[in-house]
Amino acid sequence: MVCDMKRAAAVLSLLMLTSGVWAASDPKPEETEVWEPVPKLVRPGVTPAQAPADAIVLFDGKSSANWESVNGGEAKWTVANGALTVAPDTGDIRTKEHFGDVQLHLEWRTPVLPADKKGQDRGNSGVFLQELYEVQVLDSLENRTYSNGQAGAIYKQYIPLVNAAKPAGEWQTYDIVFIAPRFEKNGELRSPARLTVFHNGVLIQNNVELKGGTTYIGQPKYTAHGDAGIRLQDHGHLVSFRNIWVRKL
Repeated sequence: MVCDMKRAAAVLSLLMLTSGVWAASDPKPEETEVWEPVPKLVRPGVTPAQAPADAIVLFDGKSSANWESVNGGEAKWTVANGALTVAPDTGDIRTKEHFGDVQLHLEWRTPVLPADKKGQDRGNSGVFLQELYEVQVLDSLENRTYSNGQAGAIYKQYIPLVNAAKPAGEWQTYDIVFIAPRFEKNGELRSPARLTVFHNGVLIQNNVELKGGTTYIGQPKYTAHGDAGIRLQDHGHLVSFRNIWVRKL
């Protein structure tokens, strides 16, 4: 009799399972629904390049007031026709405001140069997150150079997944997601910086872990630091920038 009752109970449980009838203690789909917090409504720009409502506009095509020279004083680059253009030999410029984790959008244009200008001597500049971690700017259409130094490279660290370059003289876009490194109180690295980069809408760096700050000679390494500006490089070439905005993450 006891065996019959156990057998009946087992059959009933199987029927409940196959028919979708669950006991009160079984998991419910509602238990994994998270309703708070409600994401803030942010209206995007009319076009993907246009700054969204919560962005900080760093260059609006009219003024370089948000920038300063790394050598001290105001930025000495040229503002004309909606663009911010390198004034060779005046030095790099950086934002007056400091940033940590960010989404950064900017557009850049390299000059059309004679054919004898090749490799790194062809529209060279760079975008530095926290003034240390460089995404290379270069005319890289039919211009061979070392792969971790071409446009879209995390300079001397990561080769871009593809070459998405447009011809010199045309405007190009970078959309960058930067996650700043974290350091312990004693200065040791807790987590490295990470970068994701879209070049002209094409993913070219996919959440790569940086090995340290950008260096031209030798291996990169980390030194503890806090938030810092976004820096644009004067490499002696007439590279222009426009439509620069950032969102704090």
